[in-house]
Amino acid sequence: MSTTLEPRLLSGNQAVAWAALHLGVSLGTGYPGTPSTEILENFSLLGGRAQWAPNEKVALEVGIGVAYGGARALVTMKHVGVNVAADPLFTVAYTGVEGSLVLVSADDPGLSSSQNEQDNRRYAVAASVMMLEPGDAQEAYDFLFDAFTLSETWKLPVMFRMTTRVCHSRGIVTPREPAPQAKPPHFVRNRAAYVMIPGYAGPAHRRMRAKMAQILEWNENSALNKVYEGDTFLGIVTASVAFQHAREAAPDASFLKLGMTYPLPLERIRQFRNTVDRCIVIEEGDPYLVDAMRAAGIECEGKAEMYRFGELNITRVRRILANDTSPEPALPKGKPPELCKGCPHRMAFSVLKKYDCVISGDIGCYTLSVLPPFETHDSCVCMGASIGVGLGLRHALPEDEARRIVSVIGDSTFVHSGITGLAEMVYNPPKTGHVVIILDNGTTAMTGMQEHPGTGRTMEHKKTGRIVFEDVARAMGVTNVLVIENTAEFDRALSDSLARDELTLIILRKMCRLAEPKLKQYQAETESCHE
Repeated sequence: MSTTLEPRLLSGNQAVAWAALHLGVSLGTGYPGTPSTEILENFSLLGGRAQWAPNEKVALEVGIGVAYGGARALVTMKHVGVNVAADPLFTVAYTGVEGSLVLVSADDPGLSSSQNEQDNRRYAVAASVMMLEPGDAQEAYDFLFDAFTLSETWKLPVMFRMTTRVCHSRGIVTPREPAPQAKPPHFVRNRAAYVMIPGYAGPAHRRMRAKMAQILEWNENSALNKVYEGDTFLGIVTASVAFQHAREAAPDASFLKLGMTYPLPLERIRQFRNTVDRCIVIEEGDPYLVDAMRAAGIECEGKAEMYRFGELNITRVRRILANDTSPEPALPKGKPPELCKGCPHRMAFSVLKKYDCVISGDIGCYTLSVLPPFETHDSCVCMGASIGVGLGLRHALPEDEARRIVSVIGDSTFVHSGITGLAEMVYNPPKTGHVVIILDNGTTAMTGMQEHPGTGRTMEHKKTGRIVFEDVARAMGVTNVLVIENTAEFDRALSDSLARDELTLIILRKMCRLAEPKLKQYQAETESCHE
């Protein structure tokens, strides 16, 4: 992708990466997760400094450190990743930053590749963090400039909420002149701001609330929120990609398109409401805007509950405007996803099915084993939950049933959230022991074959430190650690482990077939560089 200042056809993710380059962002960090993954990948390809973190919490903490040092930090993740990063997020809203910190939350209405449809606008309210919502690729580019400006002006973090459609849809993006950081990074000691003991946290909370009150006043007249004048019979309050659908569904209506959705400019909304006869809110996901407007005494219509689920589109918006709650036409059935032909996970689940294992599963390619022909996954809650849930089942069930419980987790997911589960297994072992299986295919396959700390390669596929899972497990106190590469050996090891009253970790190490040519190339390149 060119770094020139000519207009380019870009996706929303590419537009954010391009803006980050033109802003001179010091570091981009995050954890890969659709629909956010391509932001950091493109930032790196453009020459920006980007890296994958073990998980979203660590990514945000690194970003906070960058921003404490007076530099610009961009942290990216999908919506459920903010759950993992919530602990530092809520506190950095108190501490503020010396430089600037922008957190991209890529939400997934419609569950394109996620386990829930959570609406992360709620996080902005709960943590009291400014939130911007671009509605297309051009706004994704422009709003990132605004986000860093706001963060540097108020010395506070900014959430940058995108959605699947904004992340992946393309549009012509006209760039701005680059605006690199004016001052070089420098750490300014400020213990009362950064050390959140209770005596400092109380005043920090008051400072943050005072700033948010000022930001709200500013947002009431901000250019980020735009009125599009039209027929005064119908006024639509909207934000993000919902604006695009609503504008096409009702081109003659008047619109208030909100760019900063927290703190919410309720007086601006009230003024708009008073100029139209009928006011309806068009928004994907939760009735966030509707609830806030009604709580403020602003009369408005919202969508029926049936439209809370999935993405909006022009047809659905027309139905909302017409108060049409008749059943929606069924979508054509697509081909169900399945494990790739030749995938090493197929071998693993064939063996697990043979022993009628109850599988406490996790998030990755292997989650697809819940579908035919294997139908072997029995639970999947969140990243890393396989070990904790499996341990809970082992503790609760009668011995003959408990011995069938197996926790299955992928290599990237193990680094992300599985290590603490292993600590729990060692610290509070069930009387029957437990069996954990790491399906190590050498990559973060589900999101596009990204690197992770267990591969020993950086985002750019250069050699770096590697976490060796078997060494970690033995050091933590797991008594039986096995590394296996073939079906017969896995079958014997599983049969033996299920019968033991012992903690067992089986690492099934077999390269992803799709990634294999690239992985072998990267391995050869890193070895040749260090000969």
